Amino acid sequence: MSVDSALEPITTSAAHGPRTLGVLTLTCSEHRGIVQAVTSFLLAHGLDIVEHHQFDDNDRGALFLRTAFATDRAVDVGWLTTAFAPVAERFGMTFSFHDDRPPRLLVMVSKLGHCLNDLIFRWRAGTLGGEIALVVSNHDDLRPMAEAAGLPFLHLPVRPDTKTEVEARLLALVDEHAIDLVVLARYMQILSDDLCQTLAGRAINIHHSFLPGFKGARPYHQAYTRGVKLVGATAHYVTPDLDEGPIIEQEVIRVDHTYHPRTLATVGQDAECLALSRAVRWHCEHRVLLHGRSTVVFR
Repeated sequence: MSVDSALEPITTSAAHGPRTLGVLTLTCSEHRGIVQAVTSFLLAHGLDIVEHHQFDDNDRGALFLRTAFATDRAVDVGWLTTAFAPVAERFGMTFSFHDDRPPRLLVMVSKLGHCLNDLIFRWRAGTLGGEIALVVSNHDDLRPMAEAAGLPFLHLPVRPDTKTEVEARLLALVDEHAIDLVVLARYMQILSDDLCQTLAGRAINIHHSFLPGFKGARPYHQAYTRGVKLVGATAHYVTPDLDEGPIIEQEVIRVDHTYHPRTLATVGQDAECLALSRAVRWHCEHRVLLHGRSTVVFR
């Protein structure tokens, strides 16, 4: 069974006053009474449901749930986590409460600027879902783009003998700037296994969907030679398995024989921007639930 609905908020005496939003996400084995337990808890604590998504994965016997709620008080994540613990223990839930603070993003880039430019545009427009706090690059090329947007830009060159030092500096920046999500916006460096594990579930990468069909250099030239009919991009969580992390979003665009390599590259970059921005926004809105090597995405 799948449920994907927006519910009318419950009317309270403060319904027309200032409201703050929160989100509950959870995963557990399928059991009767889970939704009733969740809704009863929220109602008992004066939290009005404004959006509810649920997916029952009968093949894996798992339930995935995202419920957004509103309240006339500040959302105290710590208090709610403690109060909800008995319910979670009864059903064996893995759960998280989230307040309405926009997650803080660290964006990593190299020389290609299309994804960074798109993220900056959406951030300025208020549609990205998170706040870009810092841009880090192994090259200095995109400094003007970042600084024109008022963003701090840090140049961290990577060489074989400095890779460990650079990654340690990156983790220090994550702590220093209270970063919630690292976004690899065409960052052309392979992260170490240790760094990938440290950032598990907190780092998103984008790549062209020709992988693994067209690996290595000049993938769009390879695609042109083979006469591809679809180009696209894949946004996924970063794991030690290169470009094989849990997929969040994919975008495809149909092409034909008239598209030469440069045109294919342009179309591919459009797909990369769309897939990456959606993945970032959905993550920031707590719409992505990880389950092993896959994801459940409540759009």
